[in-house]
Amino acid sequence: MFIALLTIAYFLNYIPQSLLIIYAAGSIISFITYAIDKSKAKRGAWRIPEKTLHLLALLGGWPGAAIAQQTLRHKSQKKKFRIVFWSCVIVNCAALTWFIYTKNIGI
Repeated sequence: MFIALLTIAYFLNYIPQSLLIIYAAGSIISFITYAIDKSKAKRGAWRIPEKTLHLLALLGGWPGAAIAQQTLRHKSQKKKFRIVFWSCVIVNCAALTWFIYTKNIGI
């Protein structure tokens, strides 16, 4: 739904195409990273640090990360991880809102 809203914002000229691409690519990268981490967890191998997963979310990959958490059932039960993850989502959305607002009032 978020990507759909971004697409609408793009067509209404609120955001540049590059921002839409960043969110889409970030989501794909996040999903793949979660899948790799889930695979490593099953094998007992060296894991991807949680701060890396959070950084990907903060940089715009959170839609893909949220989908991965649900579909792969990875990092969906760890309460501390979820709190930090959703904090990253809020910060990312606040930054996006600020960007759209300042772009449209000419700051």
